[in-house]
Amino acid sequence: MAATPMSSPASSEPLSGQGNYRFALTALTSLFFMWGFITCLNDILIPYLKLLFDLNYTQAMLIQFCFFGAYFVVSVPAGVLVSRIGYKAGIVTGLLIAGAGCLLFVPAAAMHVYAMFLLALFVLASGITILQVAANPYVSVLGKPETASSRLTMTQAFNSLGTTLAPLIGAWLIFGGMEAPEPVAGAVTESTVQLPYVMLAVCLVLMAVIFAWLKLPAMGKKDPAAALPLGGEAWRQRHLLLGALGIFMYVGAEVGIGSFLAIYLSMPEIGDMTTAAASHYISVYFLGAMIGRFIGAVVMQKINPGKVLAFNAMMAVLLLALTILSSGKLAMWSLLLVGLCNSIMFPTIFSLAIHGLKQYTSQGSGILCLAIVGGAILPLLQGVLADQIGVQHAFFLPLLCYLYIAYYGLRGCIPQAVTIAKDKL
Repeated sequence: MAATPMSSPASSEPLSGQGNYRFALTALTSLFFMWGFITCLNDILIPYLKLLFDLNYTQAMLIQFCFFGAYFVVSVPAGVLVSRIGYKAGIVTGLLIAGAGCLLFVPAAAMHVYAMFLLALFVLASGITILQVAANPYVSVLGKPETASSRLTMTQAFNSLGTTLAPLIGAWLIFGGMEAPEPVAGAVTESTVQLPYVMLAVCLVLMAVIFAWLKLPAMGKKDPAAALPLGGEAWRQRHLLLGALGIFMYVGAEVGIGSFLAIYLSMPEIGDMTTAAASHYISVYFLGAMIGRFIGAVVMQKINPGKVLAFNAMMAVLLLALTILSSGKLAMWSLLLVGLCNSIMFPTIFSLAIHGLKQYTSQGSGILCLAIVGGAILPLLQGVLADQIGVQHAFFLPLLCYLYIAYYGLRGCIPQAVTIAKDKL
């Protein structure tokens, strides 16, 4: 049987009332917080596992490669799954798989095998990918199309709250707190990483039970073939494809900076502090993103989102240039302030890229989620650069990424003449 085109989520699945709209957004906000918390824990894991297994920078970046590589591998089947079972059931499934990934940290630590940690991260990220595929478009269609950027930015602000708290809690649980002495290879044990992830597993399973019980608007069930990002009308949209490259660049830049932050700040010529103390500054980096998202949610109701995106990207370029060319506190705070510039980038690129896709919004979302693989590839390349030319000069790679994002905000996000084909009866 031939697949029928997807219908527009906004038109074919009307909400039963404004109360449902507000309640659904409130419930979804908790998901953004949780996956922000989990993702940011990787920035603590990197220096921890680097010391535990005596890794070079390239090997340490395999943590992000496996975590964000899951987005590329799982996004397509996740899109098909969500099309079959809907947004709500997709969220429950993602939470349970992420919980299973967290529990795998227990045998990984017991076996003292780096590959097992990488496997656990891949399974965990697979669950987060399903959450992304279900929750991002869910938020986008729960309200007026013209305020989608503002709405997604507001929910992403709570994602940043999770990324702000994760380094504080993770550093305390794993490294023993701000005043802990600098750990050395051979002095770090596997057991300290088990408790945080067991606690996360319990939280994720509880959230799955709660979401299964909650009454949310029934949305997202489509013809699975229409959700495949492998062909069709969505690929003809230039602003979508350039937006996918923008997501690739943004995620790669943000993850690369966060991954090296604790290592960079602990260097004698930069912050001259212990790894434990430097880990706490990751919270400052993501606190800037959280503050910027709350501000951006208001600003972008008045100012064109593309122009705001370009402005933030150029500020990030200037700050990274200062980081590369200076030292001490100036280099340290220049890098930390990039977090403020990051604030509105992901939700803004995402909403600009899927604008006007109508019945192909789910397919566009799948393409954009594939692009999150930038968080796997670019940090790994940055690790190779760090091994060759040093950590500080390796920040040139994310600088190039932000230059492209500035272009997308000014020119690349503008839809071209190609239009989405109308449904045929």
